[in-house]
Amino acid sequence: MKEKKYPLEKDVSTEKPRIGVFLCNCGINIGGYVDVPAVAEYIKTLPDVAFVETNVYTCSEDTQKKIVDAIKKYDLNRILVAACTPRTHEPLFQKSLRDAGLNPHLLEMTNIREQCSWVHMDEPKKATEKAKQLIAMTVAKTRFLQPIQEAEIPVLQKALVIGGGIAGMTAALSLADQGYETVLVEKEPKLGGYLHNVYYTVDGIDIPKLIKQMTEKITKHPLIKVHTESQVKSLNGYVGSYESEIQTPKETLSFTHGVIIIAVGANEYTPHTYHYNKDSRVLTQSELEKDLSVLTKEDIHDGETFVMIQCVESRDEKRPYCSRICCMQAVKNALKIKELNQRAEVFILYRDLMTYGFKEKYYKDAREKGVMFLQYDPEKKPEVDSKNGLIVKVHEPMIGDQLRIPADHLILSTGLQPNPDNPLIGKLLKVPVNDDGFFLEAHVKLRPVDFSTRGVFVAGNCHIPKFINESIYQAQAAAARAATILCKPTLKAEPNVAFVDDDLCSGCSICVSVCPYNAIERVEESKKEKTMIHAKVNEGLCQGCGTCVSACPSSAIQQRGFKDKQLLPMIEQLTKTK
Repeated sequence: MKEKKYPLEKDVSTEKPRIGVFLCNCGINIGGYVDVPAVAEYIKTLPDVAFVETNVYTCSEDTQKKIVDAIKKYDLNRILVAACTPRTHEPLFQKSLRDAGLNPHLLEMTNIREQCSWVHMDEPKKATEKAKQLIAMTVAKTRFLQPIQEAEIPVLQKALVIGGGIAGMTAALSLADQGYETVLVEKEPKLGGYLHNVYYTVDGIDIPKLIKQMTEKITKHPLIKVHTESQVKSLNGYVGSYESEIQTPKETLSFTHGVIIIAVGANEYTPHTYHYNKDSRVLTQSELEKDLSVLTKEDIHDGETFVMIQCVESRDEKRPYCSRICCMQAVKNALKIKELNQRAEVFILYRDLMTYGFKEKYYKDAREKGVMFLQYDPEKKPEVDSKNGLIVKVHEPMIGDQLRIPADHLILSTGLQPNPDNPLIGKLLKVPVNDDGFFLEAHVKLRPVDFSTRGVFVAGNCHIPKFINESIYQAQAAAARAATILCKPTLKAEPNVAFVDDDLCSGCSICVSVCPYNAIERVEESKKEKTMIHAKVNEGLCQGCGTCVSACPSSAIQQRGFKDKQLLPMIEQLTKTK
């Protein structure tokens, strides 16, 4: 595969702005509610706008060619696209600018779909007026756009994987098989993670065998170094150039690498209700699964009754999330019981049953084999009386009465809880956790395995509870995303980073204290026989959040693409149009 060659970039920094505006109808997503032709006529009256065009789909391939042709024909040197969100299409339009010989950062986008047509469907006139105002504000900023040259960061073509469960092992193998040296750090004495609590799957996978095979591949791979009973104690650097300190049982090791994959897994929640740990007949689903893996047909008697309660201490105020895997785990164990003895009785008491995708067939199999599914109201949770045997009482909403089920075994579906180390790891790596304690990806659809911090990726149950195959797929995706960084010797830094005007900076260090990425330091430099104290931004660490810019009392620190002289005209334009 050959790297695409772009034409030489034209220097327009000293030219008078000639702005080209491209308005998108997005089919009827925008054009059905915003009067796009009226907006176009208004935009033509704005200063420095040299060309305006409306398109049905501005993101289409033929429109991209039109943009390139218009830039060349009308000598446009700044481009504004009014369409949908820049999160999805900005790179596409930046590529068109590069095809036309312009710096890609001479582009601005106005989101008139999400911010106008979609939120004001019932008020098309107001949606149209809002679109005019937003585009006028963006035109005011576009006049002052300047080319941005992206710095090149050297990349250490090595990877660190934190967590040795199925996701961590899969990610490490995937990277190593692509030729990248990988270090795998696992806190526990052995690899496998939560898989050690799984003994079989509904589709017949031998889990102990899978763990053994994966562990052998990992330990024998020449490019993978495994550290068990170890933890990452410190981390410095930025994407492409990290340095980690790994605490092993014997020593502290230093490892330099370019990317990080977090796959620290999750733990089964330990319940505190329904007589758990007080009555030997009360088990969790994982404990039942362990027992069933060694039981024979003679060990389960005719009429022996298993009652399973779903969502135990879950989906409530304390733990509001759904663990997703519990329903299928209950169905799996119910089928195993029926396999051992068809005459055993199994009741599954559920709030909502989730056997999504192709797993629906196992739910149907369970019903056909006699497993009883009884729904309960979360306001009337099942109760257990253990005075005279185990009696499970549940209010069945269909019949509107309470059922009493004598049980030989009470099985609790408790789901997974986040690894208690998540907040510490998140703080160390500058990545967020959500309100439930699981790691939060950059975008659920657009960047599902990335963090907002470049070079750090997520996989497995530490993200959200998921099935084995889902963890494997996500780990492979995380490794693929990491490889996009490792595959080249250098990486372009974030373009919209902060920079310091040394002449204005007094070295007060306010920016140093507020930077969430530790990207700014206070330095002393000699210039013209004078010692100057000022702030200095590490462009590799800077994520362009703008916190330092808002904190600087002397306006000595600015952000590329969001300078004061670019943002203040937007405010002035807004006050004019009101």
